[in-house]
Amino acid sequence: MSSNSSEPRIFPKAYFQGDFVPIEEAKISIMNHTFLYGTSVFEGIRAYWSQADKKLYLFRALEHFQRLKQSMKILHMELEEDASDFLLLAKELMKVNEVKQDAYLRATVYKSGERIGPALLNNKDEFCIFAIPFGDYLDTQKGIPVTVSNWRRVEDNAIPSRAKISGSYVNTALAKTDALLGNFAESILLDEQGHVTEGSAMNIFMVKANKFITTPVYQNILEGITRNTLLELIREELGCQSETRTIDRSELYTADELFFCGTGAQISPITSVDYRKISDGKPGKLTRALSQLYFDLVKNKIPKYQNWCTKI
Repeated sequence: MSSNSSEPRIFPKAYFQGDFVPIEEAKISIMNHTFLYGTSVFEGIRAYWSQADKKLYLFRALEHFQRLKQSMKILHMELEEDASDFLLLAKELMKVNEVKQDAYLRATVYKSGERIGPALLNNKDEFCIFAIPFGDYLDTQKGIPVTVSNWRRVEDNAIPSRAKISGSYVNTALAKTDALLGNFAESILLDEQGHVTEGSAMNIFMVKANKFITTPVYQNILEGITRNTLLELIREELGCQSETRTIDRSELYTADELFFCGTGAQISPITSVDYRKISDGKPGKLTRALSQLYFDLVKNKIPKYQNWCTKI
C-alpha cells in the first residue's frame, strides 16, 4: 500500500445493504455468520489511474465478478444480480468516491444470518463493496526474497482453492506471517504431495530455457485472472512458449527466473528462495519485459486489449 500519509486510509463511501453509505455506517453484527464462520467469498479488483489521459480503469473487472459468481455456487449463495450488475455497482462506487488514483476494490458476498451453527442453507446472502487507495503490495522492481512454507496448501476436498472463500485465508495468513517473521517477503506453499502450488495469495511462474512454466489449476491453486492474462501476453506479445505442469520444490532453486503474479502482487520478481539466489539475484529479462507489457496494458496503453480495461 502507498506510504503517502496524506492519502485517506479508505474512500468515504461503500456499497452496503443495497445503498451507497458512509463507510463508518457499513457495519455487521458480532453475531453475523461470516464473522463467526468465515462464510463469505470475495474478489479483489485493481483500478489504475492513467495520468496520460486522466482516466481511471478497472482491470478485467467483469471477469472478476464472473469468478465471484462461481465462488458463490460453492457456498450455496444466490443473489439476483449477475456479474454485469456487480460491475455497474463497482463503477458507481468509484464515481461517488471521485477516485483519481490507483485503488483496490474489495467485493464480498457474505452470509448475513445472525445465528450459531455453520450450515449454509436458509442463510441470507448480501453483497458489499468498498475501495482503498493502493500502490504496490509487493516490490515489483527490485524483487523479493521468499521461503517455502512449512504450512501445506489447503486441499480442494477440504476448502476449494478455486473459490475465494474468506475462511480459507487463514491458511495463507499463517504462511505469510511465518515468512515475515523469518525476514522473507513472501512464502511459497506446497501441496500434501510436496509439489509447488502458489504463493500465500498469488500464482507463481518459473522461467527455464526461455519457457514460462506455471502450476496447473488442479494443483490446489486459485484460477488466477492475472495468471491467464500473462499466459496470453507470453504467447501473443513475447512470442514465448508456456507450459502448465507440476513443479517440484528443488526446481525453484535452479530456475532461470521466478515471479509471483496476481491482482495484488501484479508481477513481483522473486530474487531468492530459501537463501538461494535465482540466477544472479536480480529480476530476469523476460520477467522485466512481461512486467512492462502488463503495466502498459492495465493503463489502457495497448489498443489490442482495451476490452479488458473498464473506463470510469
